[in-house]
Amino acid sequence: MKESRQKNWKRLFVILMTVNITILLAIVMFIMWPVPGEEFPDKQYIEEEAGAEFTIQSSKNNLTQLVNEYIDKLLKDKDDKYAISLDQEVHLMGTIEAFEAEVPVNITFDPIVQENGDVILQSTEMSLGLLRLPKDKILKYVNDKINTPDWVVINPKEESIYIALTQMDIGNFKVRVQQFDLENDQLSFRIKIPNETLGLE
Repeated sequence: MKESRQKNWKRLFVILMTVNITILLAIVMFIMWPVPGEEFPDKQYIEEEAGAEFTIQSSKNNLTQLVNEYIDKLLKDKDDKYAISLDQEVHLMGTIEAFEAEVPVNITFDPIVQENGDVILQSTEMSLGLLRLPKDKILKYVNDKINTPDWVVINPKEESIYIALTQMDIGNFKVRVQQFDLENDQLSFRIKIPNETLGLE
């Protein structure tokens, strides 16, 4: 009887150890498995189209309000699950569903203006709840959970987000960043109204 109990105990111990090792290996593989890269969209230059151009200036507060309203509309975010804030950097805050629970996501970006007026948001800090995952894994998870338009490309491998402002569908005009100086709160954009939208071609 005693020997039977010892055999059962040993068998249960081996099963438990096997399950733990399997879970540990799965976690290690998840963390170490390379994430795929994403191709950035081809750059467009609004200067190549004939039309009238205007320069508008904004502040961090005004742009924050505009971007958050756009996010709510774009992602149909009625519960304000996602928000952007601007100080010295760009902060994305939100929640995503993971492990059958709402997990907070916080990502900090350094904005880099491209020569054509698009913007690359290069991540500097990232967290997914209390999990200490590599930044590329967090960004891949966000990419899998959030449906973004074609002009927003999340590249987990490069730990960045490409925002092709010049390809945004915003009616009869196009936009590009001219200046994006968060430290001095100097933000300006060039707006172009193509002649063809005015029936001039």
